[in-house]
Amino acid sequence: MNLGSPDSTSTRDVHRYLMEFLMDERVIDYPWLLRKILVRGIIVPFRAAKSAEAYQTIWTKEGSPLIVLTRQLQQALQQKVDAPVEIAMRYGRPSMEEAFEQLKKRAPEMEDVIAVPLYPHYAMASYETAVEEAREVHRKKKYGFGLRFVPPFYNEKHYLHALSEHIRPWLDRDYDHILFSYHGVPGRHIKKATRQAAIACNPPIVAKGHPPRTRIVTGTSVSPRPANWSGCWISRQINTAFRSNHGWARAGWNPSPIFGWRKCRAKALKNY
Repeated sequence: MNLGSPDSTSTRDVHRYLMEFLMDERVIDYPWLLRKILVRGIIVPFRAAKSAEAYQTIWTKEGSPLIVLTRQLQQALQQKVDAPVEIAMRYGRPSMEEAFEQLKKRAPEMEDVIAVPLYPHYAMASYETAVEEAREVHRKKKYGFGLRFVPPFYNEKHYLHALSEHIRPWLDRDYDHILFSYHGVPGRHIKKATRQAAIACNPPIVAKGHPPRTRIVTGTSVSPRPANWSGCWISRQINTAFRSNHGWARAGWNPSPIFGWRKCRAKALKNY
């Protein structure tokens, strides 16, 4: 289970995709009427064409990079297991229903489906909405098979190993500073987190608004030079950051010193 993608880079397809995506109550968690006014009347009309241009810069001959890579993951997993493997997108195609139907065709007598949301961390706008959509489709279609979900795997050793091995070659080179950037999460989403969400992550960290990401540098054999790495949240938190020698900080939640993304970016560009 992955996020999804428009069918093409046409403005019409991107418009349709953005409508489905942004009208999700777990993405923009405002009352339905206000959400509709914002999405249909303001956001999508101005964003669709620009987003279509952005998609054109990354689109491949095979199609959407996210769909192509997810298909490759499906094929790799299929080589390791006997059970049929299908992919589903939360938004766009193939939908959750299409994936269920494909599984039924391939294994009419199946008794159980294990869904794997491809989100390492729990968030209302990613893991939760994918799981709830799958449950809703499963309930409405009254499928006879069971449905289970793999929990968030941010702390799974094999996942951490894959990340650390990916970054390791870069640490062998000369560098001035390493900046980890992460997508932000609205604070109100954290407050709405269910008990299940808190259990899926680390409760004290969920309460502070960010899942445990330090393991990439503190819980593996990969370790940048002391005090020579930092991180920041993009999107809603673009001007806040945290420093390695003061732990993970966020404006308003932690008194530890923080420095802005722009300052770090300027330093990186200067030393490039």
